[in-house]
Amino acid sequence: MTGIADQAWFRDPALGRILALLNADGGEGRVVGGAVRNSLMGLPVNDVDIATTLRPEAVMERAAAGGIKAVPTGLEHGTVTLVIDGKPFEVTTLRTDVETDGRHAKVAFSTDWKADAERRDLTINALYADAGGEVVDLVGGLADIETRNIRFIGDAARRIAEDHLRILRFFRFFAYYGSGRPDAEGLKACSLARSKLTKLSAERVWSELRKLLGADDPGRALLWMRQVAVLTEILPESERWGIDAIPSLITTEKALGWTPDPLLRLAAIVPPDAARMEALAARLKLSNAEAATLKAWAMAAPVKDVMSSAAFERLLYRNGADGITTRLKLALAVARGKAEGDFDEMARSARLTKLLDQATNWKKPQFPLNGGDVISAGIASGPRVGELLAGLENQWVEENFVADRAALLARLQERVQ
Repeated sequence: MTGIADQAWFRDPALGRILALLNADGGEGRVVGGAVRNSLMGLPVNDVDIATTLRPEAVMERAAAGGIKAVPTGLEHGTVTLVIDGKPFEVTTLRTDVETDGRHAKVAFSTDWKADAERRDLTINALYADAGGEVVDLVGGLADIETRNIRFIGDAARRIAEDHLRILRFFRFFAYYGSGRPDAEGLKACSLARSKLTKLSAERVWSELRKLLGADDPGRALLWMRQVAVLTEILPESERWGIDAIPSLITTEKALGWTPDPLLRLAAIVPPDAARMEALAARLKLSNAEAATLKAWAMAAPVKDVMSSAAFERLLYRNGADGITTRLKLALAVARGKAEGDFDEMARSARLTKLLDQATNWKKPQFPLNGGDVISAGIASGPRVGELLAGLENQWVEENFVADRAALLARLQERVQ
């Protein structure tokens, strides 16, 4: 028997208290999904989800009797969140699907563990651990854990028909947990059903794509997504641009200790075109901050790696650092990818690294004057105020920000006389 009873997270007294509550008086509760999967793969466990034969109202009644806070987070789907010392545990009643349309499912509560397992998406996500820590495998997930095979439960096409988002989940879980080549049946089913992705909400698609792009190395998953035209379906901007920059970007991230950034990876596979990025942000319903990041990158001024530190400082002041930083990271990744044995690319990498350090640590200088200073110098409110300020600021920037307030006020007086 395979067990996880020795895992520290499983010995958590709070979890033991909840399992004891659910397993009393004819009920049963088992840990399910990611916590079991990750433990078996030697990976960190974050959230702990629990499946139970008890109906949600019974879970809430038992929690109340046991002095445990219960939050009805999804009663229609059988989900109650139990909270002990601020730590949440999501408890969901066993279910069977009554009706599915590829986006939503109507469910019926059940006490059948096998039926509950078979309605889930992937074999590695349908493993249970009972109150004693023994792993219960009803769909062949243990073998797939062993080989890191990402496989749909039962018929792949049927699983996808139940929820079209499973196409993206297949590739996302391959990015995080898979090895070798993706399951052939799964690949074929994803390719054949790819047009169904347009029926999903943009929020669900972007949420799943963002998680995939945040994997330690999403390169292989993106490659297979492109191979079977799934990537083009959700990200047509990538069709001509390609994903060739991803391997060198991942290598550079690891070498330089950059935190994986889904938006940086996205920028590596789409063209730096402001209009297209605006359309992409609207189509996928990116957050305002995410859309602004892509727009800043697409509109960023070109950076010559041979430019001086002073010239680069002026460029940063006039254009901002955010978009330029993204461009530099992508350019550095490309240069590092070509650098082995190429002294020109090695030198270019060194120059780009220096500029990136400067941009990362840059703080915008504060122009010492404002409109009030111009008005105090005798200029009436109006366009002339802005013109004088702009002229002085431009000169100040060209001189690399050295003139102080006194010197600028003196120049202002000369211009208004």
